[in-house]
Amino acid sequence: MYKLAAAFTLLASPALATGLEVEIEGEGANGTVTIDLFDDIAPKHVEQISALAAEGKYDGVVFHRVIDGFMAQTGDVEHGRLGGDLRRAGTGGSDRADLPAEFSDFEFDRGVVGMARAQDPNSANSQFFIMFEPGPFLNGQYTVVGQVTGGMDVVDAIKRGEGQNGAVIGQPDVMKKVTVTE
Repeated sequence: MYKLAAAFTLLASPALATGLEVEIEGEGANGTVTIDLFDDIAPKHVEQISALAAEGKYDGVVFHRVIDGFMAQTGDVEHGRLGGDLRRAGTGGSDRADLPAEFSDFEFDRGVVGMARAQDPNSANSQFFIMFEPGPFLNGQYTVVGQVTGGMDVVDAIKRGEGQNGAVIGQPDVMKKVTVTE
């Protein structure tokens, strides 16, 4: 029954409020990724990341945690800016409040964008991740905010991290410019 409901969810694609156009540069990825945001699934999260993008907060932020076969994480607007001290990248957020979880039945499949958080389910702020492969163990545990609709080949090329936590060594790939689209 759950698989049928999940399949229906994918076929009956969520309404799209806005999207993001992400220009990525680096040793691995170079190109543009388009993301449709799901305001009917996670309205508070979509509003937050759209506002941060519109304010230019994501411009110059690195992909600090990238695990091959799993996901690429970015969005630490506090400690993850290229040119800064990246040793704390992944530990910060934004000057906005953390968000209450908006869990859904939408599955974490390849190309799905989810909000990163600490152990507290209500701690998502600015960081997000893009799935390289399905991660069913995340279903119902993290907030889905959107899906890549173009440039998945660019996502696949993002420089991988090392070790169990996927920390990127040396120069990480960066979101050069993030634009909100209609």
